Amino acid sequence: MPAGRAKSVIVPDVVGLPVTVARQVAAEAGVALAQPDPDGPPLGALTWPGVWVIDEQAPAPGARVRRWDSVVVRFHEEGGGSAGVREPRRPLPEPRAASAAKDPEDD
Repeated sequence: MPAGRAKSVIVPDVVGLPVTVARQVAAEAGVALAQPDPDGPPLGALTWPGVWVIDEQAPAPGARVRRWDSVVVRFHEEGGGSAGVREPRRPLPEPRAASAAKDPEDD
């Protein structure tokens, strides 16, 4: 192969796979997975922690690309996860208990 010409590889099908598995499949095929925003954080930062599943990919499976080109993927968190506090929260006090303790300094 002449210098400067990258070997072409076939894009694998990663739709439906967890991101961790899809990254391994992609690496074995000779491509890299990337998130849609080229100026955003890397895929690994967006999909940690949790279980994230690939919904779409471009280029499509079977396409020929240069080795280590990017395959852009869209993904969702398995179970629909949510952002926010993940540790257990204490229950709120009873409404009557909270209103009964009025501070005499407030008058």
